[in-house]
Amino acid sequence: MNHGLTLASSIAVAAALAGAPLGTLAAGFTLASPTIKPGSTLTDAQVFNGFGCTGKNVSPALKWSGAPKGTKSFALTVYDPDAPTGSGWWHWVVYNIPANATELPEGAGSADGKGLPPGSMQANTDFGAPGFGGACPPKGDKPHRYIFTVYALKTDKLEIPAGGTAALVGFMIHANKLGAATFSAKYGRAK
Repeated sequence: MNHGLTLASSIAVAAALAGAPLGTLAAGFTLASPTIKPGSTLTDAQVFNGFGCTGKNVSPALKWSGAPKGTKSFALTVYDPDAPTGSGWWHWVVYNIPANATELPEGAGSADGKGLPPGSMQANTDFGAPGFGGACPPKGDKPHRYIFTVYALKTDKLEIPAGGTAALVGFMIHANKLGAATFSAKYGRAK
């Protein structure tokens, strides 16, 4: 095993393993949250209220900077690759975020989308409705990973039909992606 990998080569390997073309994790493009620290455990605020979970189901505040040149809009996803579905679980999908936006306030993921920048749209999540759906892994599972990703896009608008799925939005994001910035947090429930 080569322990001498540089950060840049580690990011390139991670991008390749995740199926992202090399270069899509744009240098200087960052995503952060004043609510959630990377690698931390989500709080009760970001836990779903339903399916046996009793959280507050509030989307965290998110901020990004350093978008690649030519960015015309952004999209944001929150994804759990550890959900026992065979395809993971989409917790939040937002697209058509204007290029001048650099943040989403806490609670922007309400079903009505009133806290989102004008023109932004939310796709249905795997909970079956638009808006932020918090963490709710099965009891006894090892803590799941929740991957927050903002994408810089080369188009000002993704044409998604009403009721379009998270997978369809993901396809359109990847077809128009200039770069991405990401961090993850975790959450588990004891048996």
